[in-house]
Amino acid sequence: MPQTRVVVVGSANMDLVAMAPALPRPGQTMLGTDFVMVPGGKGANQAIAAVRAGASCAFLGAIGSDAFGVTLRARITAAGVDTGHLRVVYGASGVALVMVNGQGENAIVVTPGANDALVGLTDEELATVRGADVLVAQLEIPVRTVTAAALAARAAGTRVVLNAAPARDLPPELLDAVDLLVVNEGEAQAFTGRGREDPKALLDLVPRAVLTIGDAGAWYVDREGAEVHVPAVRVDVVDSTAAGDAFTAALAVGWGEGRDVVDAVRWAAAAGAACVRKLGASVALPQRAEIDALYAPG
Repeated sequence: MPQTRVVVVGSANMDLVAMAPALPRPGQTMLGTDFVMVPGGKGANQAIAAVRAGASCAFLGAIGSDAFGVTLRARITAAGVDTGHLRVVYGASGVALVMVNGQGENAIVVTPGANDALVGLTDEELATVRGADVLVAQLEIPVRTVTAAALAARAAGTRVVLNAAPARDLPPELLDAVDLLVVNEGEAQAFTGRGREDPKALLDLVPRAVLTIGDAGAWYVDREGAEVHVPAVRVDVVDSTAAGDAFTAALAVGWGEGRDVVDAVRWAAAAGAACVRKLGASVALPQRAEIDALYAPG
């Protein structure tokens, strides 16, 4: 099977992750139990996850000129991602402050830093997008950059997978270029006013969509009439921070490899489950063998 070529355009952050028995209330100081500092950002996470799922992957993003930027480049490159187009912007890199409680739930504050400067894709960057099998994008970078990449992909016949997180206003030209939308329930509510009770409302925006609903699994819907529930894979949860990124990347890789979309969603569910068993973002992203071990065909 030829290796799927994925291009991810998105954010890179340094994640500062603290574990504690509970998430602190406003004004409360709480003693934590563990701390890790790992590369994160939805873009970098999905690029690393795509490589670990078996694809070749180029990452279009931006890091700062600070020490975090040096570490981010080194870690993302060491994961096997092509960082030849990773920009360095003077100033701070993106940073995420992540708190995780004993049940694996989290609260996150992200400061975008260099990610906000990822604008004006070059001819070389656009050519990289056009040469891919699948483009994967999120919304932690300027929407106009995501739109430019998606339009280039659509013109070249490259599939466009948009993980619309965090929810933001999206221009019609971006939605018209999306082949598959991936959102969680909060994002679906923001876009359509509907959640798991009506996943097909997303089809007013795009031709195909996946609505993830945590430990209840995911819904796949399309304009050809499909409405399929894929159950979650049951595992012991340690940290859910990057589960959505593992899911989205595996979905893109599986679909790019020729799986039908529902089967790709099932494989993605296994990736998300494998991810939540470990603490941290990029360090928890599963290898292909870990995904296959949890994958349950329909």
